[in-house]
Amino acid sequence: MPKSRLGSHISRFLPRAIVLLFVALLFACGSSATSTPVTSTSSAAPTAAPQKAAKAPAKAPAAAAAATAVPGRPTPLPQAAKAPAAKVKPAGILNHGVAETGIFQGHPTEVSSPRIQYMSSSVGEGLVTIGRDLQPNPMIATSWEVSDDFLEWTWTIRDDVDFHKGYGHMTTEDVIYSLEGFYTGAKLARAGILGNYYGFDGKGDSSTTIIDDYTYVVKNSKPWVPATVNEFSRNAAGVSVWIVSKKQSDELGSDKASIDIASTGPWEVVDHVSGSYWKFKAVEDHWRQTPYFEELNYWSIPEESARVAGFQTGNLDMFTMAFDSLPTVEAVEGAVVTGWPNGGQAGLNFYGQYYGKMKDGSDYPAYDCTQPWVSCDMDVDSEEWAKAVQVRKAMNIAIDRQTLVDELLSGFGRVQSVRDWMGHDHRQNPDWNYEYNPELAKQMLEDAGYGDGFEITLTPAIRGAPAEVESCHAVANYWENIGISVKIQNLPYATIRPELISRQYNGITCLTVSSRLSPIIGASNYTTDSTYSYGTHHPKLDELIWHTQKQVAQAEIEAGELEVYNFIWDNSMAASLYVHDGLWPAGPRIDPIWEPTDFSDMKAPSGFEYVKHR
Repeated sequence: MPKSRLGSHISRFLPRAIVLLFVALLFACGSSATSTPVTSTSSAAPTAAPQKAAKAPAKAPAAAAAATAVPGRPTPLPQAAKAPAAKVKPAGILNHGVAETGIFQGHPTEVSSPRIQYMSSSVGEGLVTIGRDLQPNPMIATSWEVSDDFLEWTWTIRDDVDFHKGYGHMTTEDVIYSLEGFYTGAKLARAGILGNYYGFDGKGDSSTTIIDDYTYVVKNSKPWVPATVNEFSRNAAGVSVWIVSKKQSDELGSDKASIDIASTGPWEVVDHVSGSYWKFKAVEDHWRQTPYFEELNYWSIPEESARVAGFQTGNLDMFTMAFDSLPTVEAVEGAVVTGWPNGGQAGLNFYGQYYGKMKDGSDYPAYDCTQPWVSCDMDVDSEEWAKAVQVRKAMNIAIDRQTLVDELLSGFGRVQSVRDWMGHDHRQNPDWNYEYNPELAKQMLEDAGYGDGFEITLTPAIRGAPAEVESCHAVANYWENIGISVKIQNLPYATIRPELISRQYNGITCLTVSSRLSPIIGASNYTTDSTYSYGTHHPKLDELIWHTQKQVAQAEIEAGELEVYNFIWDNSMAASLYVHDGLWPAGPRIDPIWEPTDFSDMKAPSGFEYVKHR
């Protein structure tokens, strides 16, 4: 299949000779799991006939200004501008199709992934937003100061932000209430780390003091690397945070407030039906950006073919798109597809490698070394360990990663063997590469005592990433070809996630994640004190990761990251499949060029408040 690379940031793609013949019929007939949005008849729709998009690459948006980073010191943060929000009179309806929203939950103690991503792109706003250079920019926080020893952080928040639904002015009390809610709810992937930073965990390592309505101070007993703090303070991806009204929750209770949440973003929730739609209205005179559209709808449409058909008929203005739908989407008159590099990184988590002790000192109840990829001896020099490593390496070299990129991504991506290094490729170990060799894989399994194969459970973690299900099924086929019997477990991500957090899952997951502000951020999912778990825990990993997390000099951080991931690579403890670009389709009613709110998660459209009428 021919391949074409994206331009610097946004490019027009060449059509391919593939047509989905039956998608319109599927959409017209409907689906038991699909709700069909209604085409807007607003007078705000463009009156001029849309022109077919040109084949030449579209011009990339101007790059955001980047602060100058000093190794070992926090990046200076500019003061947020006090310029008034753009004066816009919202009009029309913007329809976005997604694979799965689930029940609407907006309270920090209630919400879990994948709803976190959708909340952050609509009603919620984080302390910071991540720029094109992966550095933090002001959002709810206008600035912060870090002491020379990295132990004291002084945060200043905006003084001009109002909550939705008439719940008044945002203050630091609301900020601390919301952040503590993410910790106590324990559903956010970085909840444990966030709680340790702010002192919510009661361990005495940190404390948070409210100075006044717009200032608070966090004091720590250990240094905190800015990239780590930025990770759980940002506005996008599965670790997003946002601020909600404490007054609303006190009045209604967090459970009732959650389904009609008062937050601060440019969109206010109006209505929702689980598995069907979330409906929002524009917040007029919003402090940051009043949306150009009056209404925003997220439609839950699990089937890619139905989302494509909705786009073809004009019922959807944009949607989360699989790469093999590109030719059909490009055939829509006036449609434009924009592409963003580093949309996400897909990988495999080998659960069950529960070596050592849990964070409370007890044994892992789900540890089961009868699974061939799990060692019965956690000594990395033992024969049992070497046999389990050999099984995992065989499973990795059985996968043709380049074919996944060529066929499932239509070439819009690149091979990656160790996850969490997307965007940091220039400093990764060049040896990290699994060469496709199924015959050698078969021999390695036989040498390890599994010539007759074995059974595994493989679960696609459905989070709205392109090709996430298709690539997982392809991996299953590759493993079947070397004698492994694969049971695909199709469950909503929200259903399987509690088992991952509690370290109860035994099997393998396909999981796509967004950019890491620093690779050590991703490594935190391997530590025993992390809320979320990649299914692999070992005392040596804890030692290496915790050491690196304490470093503040950039050279020491980078050296520690290499040591951590070299250990993961040498022992084949987890793996990556590929990096994919982000494709954002825009229908003929909307301007295809708009800036995302946050550049840390480019796999699906965001920044809907900036979308203009064509």
